[in-house]
Amino acid sequence: MTLGCRTDALRFLLRDRDTKYTRTFDAVFQADDVEILLSPPRAPRANAICERVVDTLRREILDRILIYNEAHAVAVMTEYIRHYNRHRPHQSRQQLAPDSPESPAPATVTDLQTHGIRRRFVLGGLD
Repeated sequence: MTLGCRTDALRFLLRDRDTKYTRTFDAVFQADDVEILLSPPRAPRANAICERVVDTLRREILDRILIYNEAHAVAVMTEYIRHYNRHRPHQSRQQLAPDSPESPAPATVTDLQTHGIRRRFVLGGLD
């Protein structure tokens, strides 16, 4: 781990209850007064939610922008949070942003008997 002088700012380490994390692993962090927080037992979704957020941030920010220092990271995250909550469309909310004053309309059921599926060749098809 190459955190350098930033290790002094660490206060907590959140980890799951996997057996690969031994007492020795915890002792390294506890020696620097870092408190070890364990994910809840029998709660497999606790990590999944965090991993989903991290994956979204990686795809939508880190794959597109080179972050060069902590101040830049804070500025980018602040702007992204504003964008995420005010402008970014969310499928679960009928393409409305979370801070949108409009509430999503209930989903309508489409009668597939009257709306047949039509296809058209866009790229010329396969020969």
